[in-house]
Amino acid sequence: MTTYAITSVTGRFGRVAVKELAQLVPATDIVALARNTDKAAALVPAGVTVRAGDYTQPAELVQSLQGVDKLLFVSSIPSRVMPRPQQHQNVINAAKQAGVSFIAYTSFPHADTATVPLARDHQLTEQAIQAAGLAHAFLRNNWYLENELAFLKTGAAGEPFIYSAGAGRAGYALEREYAEAAARVLVAAAPKPVYEFAGPAQTFRDLAEAIPGEFPIEAVSDEAFTQHLIAQGADPRLAQFQTAAQAMIRQGVLAEDTTDLPDVLGRPLTPLADAIQEILQK
Repeated sequence: MTTYAITSVTGRFGRVAVKELAQLVPATDIVALARNTDKAAALVPAGVTVRAGDYTQPAELVQSLQGVDKLLFVSSIPSRVMPRPQQHQNVINAAKQAGVSFIAYTSFPHADTATVPLARDHQLTEQAIQAAGLAHAFLRNNWYLENELAFLKTGAAGEPFIYSAGAGRAGYALEREYAEAAARVLVAAAPKPVYEFAGPAQTFRDLAEAIPGEFPIEAVSDEAFTQHLIAQGADPRLAQFQTAAQAMIRQGVLAEDTTDLPDVLGRPLTPLADAIQEILQK
């Protein structure tokens, strides 16, 4: 019998992944890890074992990973409590100490060669997994369509759709599709060491044109984009982050040509217009 574990099951990604995994293997073979175990117990399918999984608690992680063979390691959100590379190192150390034989880790597109700041923590984590000598699959997720929800809502409300990403493209797909694929890699008999998961490369204008209704669509400079967000009430730091994401797309960092995601899912990805409608209705 193989025992599977998934971290961060109370987050959107982990929540979908554990439900998908329970469709692929018996729920009694699954361990769900979360900081808030009470919340996790209310979310996971019946039969799934819930254990504590705080990335900042190394001893707790070692205990919780006992008996686990394969681990889906969902990357953490950057925190001021503990640097993300240290959080991730704690998980890796615990997995090795507990005897985990395989890790599937949610990473960043082309993390081994990417130079943008967002890639650095993932690059360090991939290196740490390799240094630990653990069999692995790096799930290099491109861009979740949900990341652009605020802009999609703007267009859907008939307001101007402003962006600075130019003609840059990103491999947009629904977060649930990335999560479902992650669960499928975890149970695969012979997974690849690297998956470049992405949807078809789309521009920001493609996103705008897939939103129903009519509204102005305008490409602007990064400076104008930042000022627009602040004028709309965004925190200046968040506005700067969103502008950096636009610049990253414009520079081609997220442009991708791969079929890894639909290949693993065994089906076509949700068409862009349908995917936009799905997240707008949440």
